[in-house]
Amino acid sequence: MEKERLIFHVDVNNAFLSWTAVELLRKGKRLDIRKIPSIIGGDEAARRGIVLAKSPVAKKFGIKTAETIYAARKKCKNLQVFPPDHDLYKKRSDELFQYLSQYTPKIERYSIDECFLDMTGMSLLYPDPLALAYKIKDEIKEKFGYTVNVGLGNNKLCAKMASDFEKPDRVHTLFIDEIQTKLWPLKVEDLLMIGKQSAATLRQLKIYTVEDLAHADMYLLTKYFKSQAKFMKDSAWGIDDSPLETDRHALAKCVSTSRTLPYDYRDARQLKKVLLQESEEVARVLRRQHQYAKTVAVTFKNSQFVSYSHQMKLYNETNVTADIYKAAAELFDRAWKEDDIRNIGIRLSDLVLVKEQQISLFDKEKDHGSDKIQEVLDQIQDKYGVSSIFSASSLESTNKNTES
Repeated sequence: MEKERLIFHVDVNNAFLSWTAVELLRKGKRLDIRKIPSIIGGDEAARRGIVLAKSPVAKKFGIKTAETIYAARKKCKNLQVFPPDHDLYKKRSDELFQYLSQYTPKIERYSIDECFLDMTGMSLLYPDPLALAYKIKDEIKEKFGYTVNVGLGNNKLCAKMASDFEKPDRVHTLFIDEIQTKLWPLKVEDLLMIGKQSAATLRQLKIYTVEDLAHADMYLLTKYFKSQAKFMKDSAWGIDDSPLETDRHALAKCVSTSRTLPYDYRDARQLKKVLLQESEEVARVLRRQHQYAKTVAVTFKNSQFVSYSHQMKLYNETNVTADIYKAAAELFDRAWKEDDIRNIGIRLSDLVLVKEQQISLFDKEKDHGSDKIQEVLDQIQDKYGVSSIFSASSLESTNKNTES
């Protein structure tokens, strides 16, 4: 007989602000920023000035995640703003993952502050799952200084929904036999993966609650939502067979970076200069991971917030800055619509560990920079800063492409 699945979902409460608060307290700050009107926010001067996380006190002033810091300040004059520290957040995320690993090897890091744990078939070790959930919650609070919610369910969907029921510092369950009493009364937009647009369409169809969706006519749903209809209806019944992605050592599927520009650029030379800097960033990530990219893409977002992109397969996989920039500049020339650009980025995909160099019969064998040379350049930049040196080939590519 197949064992009934048991999934835990551990979700850090207000992760960025909580982790920043704990770090500041460790460094001697007397005031806990979780107890004052405070936010974690991007750089206002560089047009990344939005609220990334807010304290419970700031929330009482009506401050919302993703609104501008300017708007948040108008709601609360004594609001304190702290910059994000992504290196710290990665460190805390890894720390949490290692702690949870003592309970089961079957863990999926769903996001930087969320993990799924597969506890199926572990009743001999942990006969009382609810008691274990409280133990995990309380230990994290005592050991690391911040709170989490833990949700329990028979699948990932139910476990995640459970962890969202009431926050912070809570344990909730949503098992299959609790679907009608706990899930169905919720508004349809509270169901996982139902976005604002889908929710608006559902309300037009007089589908207001999860129970309404569970009993909705399948033909009607398919008419409006196509292939998503079955997934939506299954979710309303708490049905989810998706497995945990537990391979910790899996290769990254892609590496990307993008910049929101200080103002809208409409000059090719300026935009290509940004692409060169981004080429260096993503290439360095690949070299640290000992990976090579086969596909390069350039992404654009214009002043009207319309996004578009263009990509190309490389003849040879690479992690050399000059190669990546050459492809990016070529893609730029093909794809840019000569509109005002607010954000531009590079994405590398089809990543591999082994470079299988192909030599064209019509080209001389050449390499813009051996692995050893790139290693030395990386070491210099690590010591003196990224802007201290670019390879000659990168600069040469820049000059050629910005003159066009």
